[in-house]
Amino acid sequence: MAFLEVRGLSAEYGGAGGAPPVRALEGASLSAERGECVGVAGASACGKSTLGLAVMRSLQGGAVTSGSVTLGGESVLAPSGAEFDAEWRWKRVSMVFQGAMSSLDPVYTVGEQLAEALDVHGAGGDREGAVARAVESVGLDAGVLSRYPHELSGGMKQRVVIALALLLRPCLVIADEPTTALDVLVQAQIVRLLRRLKSDDGATLMVITHDLAVLSEIADRIAVMYAGQVVEFGPAARVYKRPLHPYTQGLLSSIPTLRGPRPGHISGSPPGLSPPPEGCRFAALCPRAFEKCSEDPPEIPAPGGYVRCWLYEGGAEVDGAEGGVAAAAASAG
Repeated sequence: MAFLEVRGLSAEYGGAGGAPPVRALEGASLSAERGECVGVAGASACGKSTLGLAVMRSLQGGAVTSGSVTLGGESVLAPSGAEFDAEWRWKRVSMVFQGAMSSLDPVYTVGEQLAEALDVHGAGGDREGAVARAVESVGLDAGVLSRYPHELSGGMKQRVVIALALLLRPCLVIADEPTTALDVLVQAQIVRLLRRLKSDDGATLMVITHDLAVLSEIADRIAVMYAGQVVEFGPAARVYKRPLHPYTQGLLSSIPTLRGPRPGHISGSPPGLSPPPEGCRFAALCPRAFEKCSEDPPEIPAPGGYVRCWLYEGGAEVDGAEGGVAAAAASAG
């Protein structure tokens, strides 16, 4: 069993007043070893953030309906809410929430906000030293502790939010869009920081992003999501060089390059999830769809992971899969 194991995780929002719930996450599975980074990629509203929030047990207005999450062999979902808050949240599992610009309280200094986190979670010892070490670990000078959020640049705010997530030295850090709205130089700094966290501190990372270029720099494994499902999961090198699912192929083909043909694209919009469509959720947009796609595909074993696509039933190989991104571009048209 891997250090982080997510199996068949489903979650939904709403359903009050007789309205059908939104099944934002269905049957998601992924894994990562200690000190690895698993990247979660996909378009907006595909369920990436819901997956991270479900693992963190921080769904607002939603609930996990089935599945399991284990960390180091222990269930993340089993403890009561009070027990999870006291023993797990921020101590063993922490999260860098999306939107660093609005994640910090504008009326408190950085130092006050980090110290408050220590107080809330019952951390003893040298608080001032712990706070100073936290900001220094993300490349900030201790002088930032006396400053207010509006006095910081976007990159500095993002580093403070990461420092907050690392304050109690958790073994799993979930980072939701950690480089969004940052310029490319600051993005590179954040990527180097995340890479150092897993190599030097042995932290397991779950990095959620729509930016496949970022994941190419840091992820050991990649889960590609579409319409609430993980449609492909495997080692990052294999997913990039030999994408299997037609959606993954189309996604990779859309990345601009300095040379080569014009990027491909995926025409159309993802389906609604209240309720989700029957069968394969990508079938309506898939250039390779056939009759079998009217049924929901299972997790079909693939090198180092799985793919949810009937093209691989019985271990069959899809035409052009060996061609990697080049074949993906041709497939996406």
